[in-house]
Amino acid sequence: MTPRILIIAGSDSGGGAGIQADIKTVTMLGGHAMTAITAITAQNTLGVGAVHPVPTDMVIAQIDAVVRDIGVDAIKIGMIGSARTALALADKLAELPVPVVFDPVMVASSGATLADEATVAAFERLMGRATIVTPNLPELEALGGDPAALVAAHGCAVLVKGGHGDAPQVTDRLHSANPEDPPMIEWSDPRIESEATHGTGCTLSSAIACGLATEWDLPEAVNRARRFVRIAMREAPDLGRGHGPMGQQAVRLDLNMSFFEPMLNQVTVPARDLAASERFYRLLGLRQVVRASPRYARFETEGGATFSVATDKDYTAPVVYFECGDLDVTVAYLQQQGFAFEQEPKDEPWGWREARLRDPAGNAIRLYQAGEMRRFPPWRLDDA
Repeated sequence: MTPRILIIAGSDSGGGAGIQADIKTVTMLGGHAMTAITAITAQNTLGVGAVHPVPTDMVIAQIDAVVRDIGVDAIKIGMIGSARTALALADKLAELPVPVVFDPVMVASSGATLADEATVAAFERLMGRATIVTPNLPELEALGGDPAALVAAHGCAVLVKGGHGDAPQVTDRLHSANPEDPPMIEWSDPRIESEATHGTGCTLSSAIACGLATEWDLPEAVNRARRFVRIAMREAPDLGRGHGPMGQQAVRLDLNMSFFEPMLNQVTVPARDLAASERFYRLLGLRQVVRASPRYARFETEGGATFSVATDKDYTAPVVYFECGDLDVTVAYLQQQGFAFEQEPKDEPWGWREARLRDPAGNAIRLYQAGEMRRFPPWRLDDA
């Protein structure tokens, strides 16, 4: 069933953040996006020119209209618009027993204020209904500064986003409210130097909502959402003169939201002369993204699939790669069905986790997970 995600947030006329970023994210992750718009903004990559809050009764009417007809599997809350709407929304959420991801939007990327003091004060009620709250560092400070205290006070998980720091590594920390999870889980990745940061928080929270609607547990939903954000930042289309929009629309075949349905997105074929094969496939129209002369090259095709050539003696015939939502679960299930694996799931030095087997005709099959490392490894060609 298609996950149904209700997005309660403001509209960004520039298309970089807010409802527009949310819809793009949910769509690319295979969900159906529904909206309750809380505010209309006049903004672009340079800043917010005007904000017009939508009346509270109209916000609640939008929620009621979609829920009673289409239903909902998860809710994402972003910009709220007013304290009155925040309080009414908290009451409404008590009627909707689904996961809630609350991104406590206070300030736009350009620095414009998007929530007054009364609205921020009303966030307390919403945190009591949320499954997870996703503040950045300034927002966390405005909420009291102590994520463990927020968890204890409201019973929600807190994901502290580290993007506003200045370290070369961006570290996000999930403080869990589930006693079965570790109290704190940390992810750290190299900072992506980019001005295309408009909508990162909106995108992350909507991607988490998609994961929860698809019944991933919270740590895995956060992990997958982080991958989506990083790839969308790398795919930014370079629009506008300020904090540009991300490239959610270009995140294709990079994240499999299914537990059991593998996704075909990579094939490797043997080569004798790497330089000749590189020239052939570049002239064919493929974009070369990796060169490891004289043994390996990888190309990206329109739509996001990748294609490799290898001179290694191990490659005597094409090898087909299927990316799995959860490789270990998939392999365990197939082993229960009698499948024999030449290699069980293993972390490879090139950043992929792979399992290897053959089909009944003897063709080499790889089941794997790569995420960002398939198209954007650290050794990606600068001119790709």
